[in-house]
This record gives sequence, C-alpha cells and structure tokens, in this order.
Amino acid sequence: MAKILCVLYDDPVEGYPQSYARQDLPKLERYPDGQLLPTPKNIDFKPGDLLGSVSGELGLRKFLESSGHTFVVTTDKDGPNSVFEKELSDADIIISQPFWPAYLTAERISKAKNLKLAITAGIGSDHVDLQSAINKGITVAEITYCNSISVAEHVVMLILSLVHNYIPSYQWVIKEGWNIADCVARAYDIEGMTIGSISAGRIGLGVLKRLKPFDVKLHYTERHRLPEKIEKELGLTYHDNVESMVSICDVVTINCPLYPETEHLFNDKLIAKMKRGAYLVNTARGKICDRDAVVRALESGQLAGYAGDVWFPQPPPKDHPWRTMPHHGMTPHVAGTTLSAQARYSAGVREILECWFENRPIRNEYLIVDKGKLAGTGAHSYSAGNVTGGSEEAAKYK
Repeated sequence: MAKILCVLYDDPVEGYPQSYARQDLPKLERYPDGQLLPTPKNIDFKPGDLLGSVSGELGLRKFLESSGHTFVVTTDKDGPNSVFEKELSDADIIISQPFWPAYLTAERISKAKNLKLAITAGIGSDHVDLQSAINKGITVAEITYCNSISVAEHVVMLILSLVHNYIPSYQWVIKEGWNIADCVARAYDIEGMTIGSISAGRIGLGVLKRLKPFDVKLHYTERHRLPEKIEKELGLTYHDNVESMVSICDVVTINCPLYPETEHLFNDKLIAKMKRGAYLVNTARGKICDRDAVVRALESGQLAGYAGDVWFPQPPPKDHPWRTMPHHGMTPHVAGTTLSAQARYSAGVREILECWFENRPIRNEYLIVDKGKLAGTGAHSYSAGNVTGGSEEAAKYK
C-alpha cells in the first residue's frame, strides 16, 4: 500500500461551498488537437464542484482509502515545520498544483526516500527539480491540456482588460464615481495592434486562435515552428528569435514553460527592446520575468501595463512589489483552476493513479520525467535542469 501526500490550496474564507452558481458543465470529449480528455475508470465527484481546495481533495479520498492507501491532504507546504515537510519522508506519491505548489527541491527530494511519483494536478511541473527527479529515477507527470484553454481564455481577457483600462474603470464604480476622463485617458482598442506570443503550444496557439477575430496582426516565436497550413489559416508571422518579435509588438503574451533557458527571459535588456508603451501579459510562470525589471519598466513607462496571474514564489510574500506596482492587472494564480478545469485535472490525476497502481503505462502526453530522462511532453517542452531556486521565499507569506 502507498502513502499519497497531496497539497491543495485553502478553502474559501467563508467555508467550503454548499451550492454553486451553475449546476452543470458543458460535456467535452476531446481537446482541440483531438486528444481525449482524462479517462479514469470512475470518479467520485460531481464535475463543477470545488475540488482544488483541501476539502475538495481532488475527489480522491474514497478511491484511495477503499484500496488501503494512506491519503494525507494539507495546505501547509512551506518551511521546515510545515505539514508537508513532516509527512514527506515516507511518502510514495506526491500530488501538487501549480497554483499552490509544493516545491520539490533537491533537498526535499533527498529527504523523500520512498518517493516514486510526483503528479502535477494541472500543467507546468517547474516546481519540481526535474534534474533531481531524473537523477533519482522519480516519475513526474502532469495532466497535459487539462487547463490550456482555460488559460488561453484568461489571456485574451487580460489583454482586453489592460488595453481598455478596465480595472481602474471598475474601481471608479466601486468608489461611487463617474470619472470618465480618468478611465479613458489610458484606454485604447486592440484593433490593428500587433500582438505576439512567446510560444505557440497548446496555450499559445489557443490564444492566437481566439485573437484572430479581433483584426489584429499576429506574430509568434516557438522552438517547434507550426505547420505552414496553420500559419496561413491564422495569418501568423513567425520569428526565429524573441528579440525580433518583441521589438514590433504592441502586446506580448508569454505562453512558454519555465525551464533554465526561459528563467528571467524578460529582464531589463529584453524589455528595453520592446516598443515603448507596449503591454506584457504573463500567465506562464512568474520567474520567466525578472521581478524588479517589470516594476522599473512600469514606473518609467517603457511598459504601459503588465498583467498575469503567475508569481514567484507562490504564494508571493506580502511585500512582493507586483502587488503595488502601477498599471498592473495581477491576480492570484487562478487562470488554470476554474471549476471547469478542476474537473479535468482531478479526473486526470485519478487516471494516472489508476495506471500506476495497476502497473499500466501512463499516457505519454502526461509524462514529464520517466525512467531517468525527460519523456513525453517533458521531452518536447522542457529542458533538464532546476528552476526551483529561491522557492523558500514562499514561507514568508505566512
């Protein structure tokens, strides 16, 4: 029997929901590229329920405990005295979400003597030291595509919110004002703008498809260039390097994974090459941007706005400067954990666990590290290495 240690975010401040705004979810069978949605043998939850918080437990407790496994769920993940740290030593499987990540550093992996499988309930496994997982023969898996469209929709919302100056306008309503000039002094249309995506994988391509009807000029850069047919259908212009693309864009949206080559990609030097007054949207990973370079660019006017829902570390310290910098549209990491997405990634976690316990192969598209090397999606999208450095700062949120 196995011990499964699961880290999830806190319940709502008013308690776990007793009812929901909507009673059902649209029924989907496949993702846009034809990939099947998760196919577990069974689920013990209602799609549309809050599953990503500690009381939701990803709908796994009945399944795991009925098979004799030990299931520990906690939200306390940071620092040497955390529940996660105390339960880590004899855990066989660890489940964590990108939105409230249990950072699996080399030090923690060395303490987890029984660890065989690390599952990301979502997408993006950069909170795991992938090099250490490779070295230790630990399998790392995530629920590929489960929330890619969720994030793509969020990106489009953020672009429109920034360019149309939506958040300050909304705030005038809250203040009981009618300050139209204050609202529109920074408001524009995106029609005719040049918008570029860093990466055109599942999320990036989803963003580009959704932006096409807005009559904008679409550009992208990607280490795996898209087929010519797709480029023609969407009117895409390809760039073989980031610098040439960002220099002409009014809006840049970051949709690439975090790995050593993309860590702090958007630093002072690269941001200086962007058009003055451009907007930067980052729903990928906070560490792809240099924290203080973003603040400086907003204060100087080099960037007209910055929005996203990813930070580093997560949760960020309460004095993190992105909370107070000008012209931002930051939220907690929520884009990929809508109730719709939770149903998919919870089912995907169960599918992986069923495969693991029954000694069946895990879907190739779910694999990040397997048998001592990058595998599946990991081999396509990541580089070996470690980007968890500095994650101990998350303890300051407490």
